[in-house]
Amino acid sequence: MMPMLANRNKVTGSTYDQGLLWVTLILLAFGLVMVYSASIASAEVKSATNHQSTYFLIRQLIFILVGLVAGVVAFQIPTSVWQKMAPLLFMVGLFMLLLVLVPGIGHKVLGSRRWIKLVFFQIQPSEFMKFLAAVYVADYTTRKAALMDSFRHGFMPMLAVMLLVGGLLLNEPDFGAFAVIAAISIAILWLGGINYRIFVGLLIMLVIGFIVLIWTSPYRLQRIVGYMDPWADPFGKGYQLTHALIAFGRGEWLGVGLGGSVEKLMYLPEAHTDFLLAVIAEELGFVGVMIVIGLFAWFVLRCFSIAKEAISNERFFSALLAQGIAVWIAVQGSINMGVNMGLLPTKGLTLPFLSFGGSGILANCIAVAVLLRIDWENRRLSKGVPV
Repeated sequence: MMPMLANRNKVTGSTYDQGLLWVTLILLAFGLVMVYSASIASAEVKSATNHQSTYFLIRQLIFILVGLVAGVVAFQIPTSVWQKMAPLLFMVGLFMLLLVLVPGIGHKVLGSRRWIKLVFFQIQPSEFMKFLAAVYVADYTTRKAALMDSFRHGFMPMLAVMLLVGGLLLNEPDFGAFAVIAAISIAILWLGGINYRIFVGLLIMLVIGFIVLIWTSPYRLQRIVGYMDPWADPFGKGYQLTHALIAFGRGEWLGVGLGGSVEKLMYLPEAHTDFLLAVIAEELGFVGVMIVIGLFAWFVLRCFSIAKEAISNERFFSALLAQGIAVWIAVQGSINMGVNMGLLPTKGLTLPFLSFGGSGILANCIAVAVLLRIDWENRRLSKGVPV
């Protein structure tokens, strides 16, 4: 009896990736501190009647708590259920993207209609669509594994679906979310064994498509021009980038100190969302930025390690989903960092886990919970325990 109890305790003890959980909590906590630091000035302006400097801090804390609760719930759902529900969940995501475009339902901010305004809060469907796209494409690739060499039966149905998603996102417009979802889908198809000729052709089509979208859209073209030489028009097209670069320059190696940023004092637009990394660079310097990059790199590598273990257990949907989440966080994080550093044109993409925003935090927490569930199932299967 005692050996049986000992074995059971071994199985039901630490059976999830504590390191992955801790790095997520560290990112969320660090983001909370930096959002507060970056948003003090804009918070006092937004809540001008009572000068509430904690306006964004309180909301971000609520977002994180709701995200953690949602993560606990998502962890209870077996990956087999996620796979079974993938088509339905994807349809729900498409419906939400359609609702955004409906006048009176979709909420417009700074020229983009990306939010659905509810009674006490608003949601951004494109953030959830990144996760739902990863679930759907992982399921599709698993189901159609035998047809991945076929252009007509394996690739064309997925292309049609992604063009539909892209059309809805570009009508908001949300070019950044479309780029991330396209990267997730292409990566999962490639990792799932799509024919390399189709893959190369897809990449060529994608590059041509992005060039056409930029060339035919005046505001996107202006962003490219501003990115190429931001100092040519520092008060116009290059305004955001020049102030982000000033923040990086002021930070040097160790930064000016937490709370000491000047650029966040209404100089750098969206300091607590899209350009949070610039504030981190100014206040914590090169060291702070490298710590953030290191945390994200560790997170992504751990995702691929979980996927590798799932493959060894012949759980291919779980493996592809873990890889899709890794690509999502890596691509979105890299784009945001590249924009902040002037390496990429300005895009409306937040820094995962860190930037202010309820929809993004909630989607990120659910994704981490699913990763932990995949790892939990991997560990049980490796010990011969059914999941």
